[in-house]
Amino acid sequence: MALGGMAQAQGMQVAFGSTAQDSGLPVEVTAANLDVDQNDGTAIFTGDVLVGQGEMRLSAPRVQVVYLADRSGIARLQATGGVTLVSGEDAAEAKQADYDVQSGMIEMTGDVLLVQGPAALTADKMSVDTVAGTAHMNGRVKTVLQPEKQQ
Repeated sequence: MALGGMAQAQGMQVAFGSTAQDSGLPVEVTAANLDVDQNDGTAIFTGDVLVGQGEMRLSAPRVQVVYLADRSGIARLQATGGVTLVSGEDAAEAKQADYDVQSGMIEMTGDVLLVQGPAALTADKMSVDTVAGTAHMNGRVKTVLQPEKQQ
């Protein structure tokens, strides 16, 4: 019974990914379609979009790329329509994700599911710090804690 309260905590810090991610690495995007708007500095990739950066992979039906004001690089990636994020052995799913490429922070929202080996956690929101290799889950965090097996 004591574990039940901890399993539904409001916030939880967890490790994410096998190693820290270098947010300065190139970002590779593949998709079925690309629409570019030179006026607002965005590009929209649709159809089986796969984004790769180092060991990290993000997939979604739609990813909008927002460039820096001076167009010298990418400011952020906004993925929608059901997002999967994989880094090392860890995988997370959510309805949408917003990746700030400069800071290395990823905000995943909407029915977040994090799977780490045999463990699974759910929450309303997960903030991933790709540089530190950590994540913070909040908003109805839930997991099942298994007691240590006695020999």
